[in-house]
Amino acid sequence: MQRIFTILVFILFGSLSLFAQTTGTLRGKVTLADNGNPLHDVSITIVKLKLTAETDDNGNYEFKQVPVGTWEVHAHLESFPDIVQTVTIRANDTTTSDFQMVLKGIREQVTISAAGREQSTFEAFQSVTSLDSIDLAEKGQPSLGEVLDRQPGVTKRSFGPGSSRPIVRGFDGDRVLVLQDGMQLGSIGAQSGDHGEPVDVLSLERIEVVKGPAALLYGSSAVGGVVNAITGHNLHTDPHSGARGYLTTIAGSNNNHSGASGGVEYGKGKMLFWGSGSYQNVGDYSAPTIGRIDNSASQSGGGTGGVGYFGDKGFFSANYGYDQRRYGVPFAGLFEGEPDAQIDLKMRRHAVGVNAGRKELNGFLESFRLSLNYSDYNHKELEIEDGDESVGTNFNNDLFVYRGVFEQKRRGPLTGSFGFWGQRRQYETIGAEALAPRTTQNSFAVFGLEEINLKRVAFQLGGRLEQNRYSPTTGQSRNFTGFSGAAGVRVPLWSGGAFVVNYSRSYRAPALEELYNNGPHPGNLTFEIGNVNLKRERGDGIEFSLRHSTSKARFEANYFHYSLRDYIFLAPTGDEEDGLPVGAYNQFDARYRGTELRADFNVAPTLWLLTGLDYVRAELTQTGQSLPRIPPLRFRLGADWRWKGIGVRPEFVAVSRQQKVFAPEAPTDAYALFNMDFSYTITQEHVAHIFSVNTFNLGNTLYRNHSSLIKDLAPEIGRGVRFVYTLRFF
Repeated sequence: MQRIFTILVFILFGSLSLFAQTTGTLRGKVTLADNGNPLHDVSITIVKLKLTAETDDNGNYEFKQVPVGTWEVHAHLESFPDIVQTVTIRANDTTTSDFQMVLKGIREQVTISAAGREQSTFEAFQSVTSLDSIDLAEKGQPSLGEVLDRQPGVTKRSFGPGSSRPIVRGFDGDRVLVLQDGMQLGSIGAQSGDHGEPVDVLSLERIEVVKGPAALLYGSSAVGGVVNAITGHNLHTDPHSGARGYLTTIAGSNNNHSGASGGVEYGKGKMLFWGSGSYQNVGDYSAPTIGRIDNSASQSGGGTGGVGYFGDKGFFSANYGYDQRRYGVPFAGLFEGEPDAQIDLKMRRHAVGVNAGRKELNGFLESFRLSLNYSDYNHKELEIEDGDESVGTNFNNDLFVYRGVFEQKRRGPLTGSFGFWGQRRQYETIGAEALAPRTTQNSFAVFGLEEINLKRVAFQLGGRLEQNRYSPTTGQSRNFTGFSGAAGVRVPLWSGGAFVVNYSRSYRAPALEELYNNGPHPGNLTFEIGNVNLKRERGDGIEFSLRHSTSKARFEANYFHYSLRDYIFLAPTGDEEDGLPVGAYNQFDARYRGTELRADFNVAPTLWLLTGLDYVRAELTQTGQSLPRIPPLRFRLGADWRWKGIGVRPEFVAVSRQQKVFAPEAPTDAYALFNMDFSYTITQEHVAHIFSVNTFNLGNTLYRNHSSLIKDLAPEIGRGVRFVYTLRFF
């Protein structure tokens, strides 16, 4: 490692002396794709140079004295998906790059989660999937796992639709970190199969899934990946003038789905105000041949509000959010020994956040941003029998999180950031499932991420040192400190093509429930016995990625291999207690191997062919025993046909039989699904209307999700249709 570091430093400083300061000019125009009307106040950014301009009333923008080189240029306007174009600036020359903003269609995606700054998913070192606000509205799902299911490398874990949570590359629970605007939510969705996440998907600007270890920027528990729900409001550093917003309504069959969501953002001078609200109601769904799945209904609602001041060199914003939801847990009474009882979870979360920062700092620093978040989370397990409702267990989780990030000024090919992060968590349960004592968790970390972008190769290096301390009111306190590091290389192969290699060394402290739980836990279908003597979990991973992105084809093939030492899992003891199998938290070595393939081809001017495949194999290294709820091989074939404002998207999904199971899991059969989406978009100068019809499981296939904890009792939803109308004004 010392030799590698020495070589990289030599390359870095050698390249700095070669960096020329000659410049050129970049200009262009931004219009609506449907009618050619110019768009004003569109933010145009040359990302790596941190240069930003806005379009005038005629849609024009211009940058002067841009350093020569090849740069990514992003166009951003609220209500529209971002557009990415690559431009080459030549000395003493003028380059023109025009943008056409579209609401829907195949395009390059943008991420801020992979490196903590905006970049295209093609340029990111890690593999990233991004869904924008239009995608999220059309899916119209009430929970995070349902929205992301069938994205490359992503499936859903559930105990019914209301508790659905993402699984990334086979990793579940505490190994997948769910964030909102880069900050922890304060929920406890990771620790039980019947706990959901308080994320209002209809109010989001986009959701990003960073696959693979992302512990450097966000926390040691991000061994499997990060799911970042981005509202957009809390990430502003500059104001805009006027009002922008949206309104979405939903109506669906099969489960009598209905809902509405709306939001507005208004800027005047250096001030920005925003607010949003939403509500969804979903009834019990019906499965083929079986009929209605009792107590699978859910309700959710909430809102946000905030205000910000954005000056020339500094900014400050404050926001408040409220989320409440109630969802049924099908068959939960059966596992709790009360088959006639109905079990619901009633959740609410208050969240207060403050963001402040300074731009154009002196010295080698470009900017500093500080984020503070406090979450007051509670959910109650309600037991309903003969019309009487009582609280079985009360869960409280208060979380204060802070994060500070320093951005460095670009020096030749070198850019990067470093910072600090910490949290204080107070967790308490009261009632039948009070498995762990009242516990305070304190965490602190420092991190850094550097990128060296040379003409023919780019390097990324980073590290994170993190400490986690658990202090229960009864029992033994534990303290864990560990280092996570990563190194990546991206090599351009041809115009639009690149090969990326990432190596990661990860550390994960045991989760609170792994250390201290002791008792019946129907949400995980196990009588859990924690292990206060658990060691930290360590891993080494390598990932290879081949990418291609042009206007005619987009392709990405990934292979990953993770070796985890002292992997923590629930090991069956063979005993039974309180009607549940007994599992004790234990440690063995494990490995995860898999692949993802996504290839989209423009086979005609208005037609794209879409294909995808993903597979993961996870097992204990010593015994070859498969790990629980690992998704099977999956293949997707679809098309995207667009003509003027009309869109048609047929999709065929085939999933193989999963017979590599963890005892006492049962195998699940193969199945195939056919879905069809239709849309019609009307775009005007400042308003867009999107009408969507989403049909799913058209063959009314009976199938079971292998990652569902109740797959043996509850198949997935049958045939249905969903109608969505979205209004966007800008």
